[in-house]
Amino acid sequence: MQQSEQDILRRIRKIEIKTKGLSNEIFAGKYHTAFRGRGMSFSEVRDYRIGDDVRDIDWNVTARSSKPHIKVYEEERELTMMLLIDVSGSNMFGTSERFKRNMVTEIAAVLAFSATQNNDKVGCIFFSDKVEKFIPPKKGRSHILTIIRELVRFEPTSPKTAISEAVRYLTNVNKKHCTAFILSDFLNADSDSAALEDALKIASGKHDVVGIQIFDQREAELPSVGMVEMKDAESGKLYWVDTSSRRVREHYAQAWARQQQAIEELLMRNRIDAIRISTDADYVKELIKLFKKR
Repeated sequence: MQQSEQDILRRIRKIEIKTKGLSNEIFAGKYHTAFRGRGMSFSEVRDYRIGDDVRDIDWNVTARSSKPHIKVYEEERELTMMLLIDVSGSNMFGTSERFKRNMVTEIAAVLAFSATQNNDKVGCIFFSDKVEKFIPPKKGRSHILTIIRELVRFEPTSPKTAISEAVRYLTNVNKKHCTAFILSDFLNADSDSAALEDALKIASGKHDVVGIQIFDQREAELPSVGMVEMKDAESGKLYWVDTSSRRVREHYAQAWARQQQAIEELLMRNRIDAIRISTDADYVKELIKLFKKR
């Protein structure tokens, strides 16, 4: 059902109040500690001292002054956060309090406001099986509200998923180091695994990449409720499933477990921290766990 402009604005305001409060009270300090600048930027040139690394000698200044000088670097404090947000069809699913996409929106808003508290830039890549929209990194509350508004009202042109496309785009568009959060259900990561592996290998070498997987409990296990017609949100195919069959339920759960193991191994191979959050879980606790383990 199409939302009116008033409904959209009301929802944006509600998300802002909730997520900005969480950022102010809980995440701002933890975000800074967990995702502080990892890169080094040039600070000044000074006289060479015994014990300094000769690789830092500034040969131009040394030649002009006839005295050895070195370049001094300092840790970059200003960060750029990039949010890679899955807007494919499978995210419009949920059997508890909210759809996966609703939770993705709230988590993205919390992360964005946390970055703003540290005077960092925030940018967004919306993706399906292609990059649907790119919002360049900027600072400030009004920019964050623009991102939230897009999250609430955005309609993708494709229902399918290819995370590799978004990760490749991140590498091409962000030349400097950034912190990148992939917010997705990762459901089709197996069909995209080779391309995703290559893309993550390159991206994780340049950026601090973090995976946040959102899932619904009914994707992990089926209840016994008899014959059920199911629709694949990305392909549009319909299936009749006999959920009263114990064998069917066990096969379904095993397939989910295999898929999750493959996702975990993929992310671990590429040195990517990740968490998994259910739509009926408290995402605040899960985000705090993520920040603490970094």
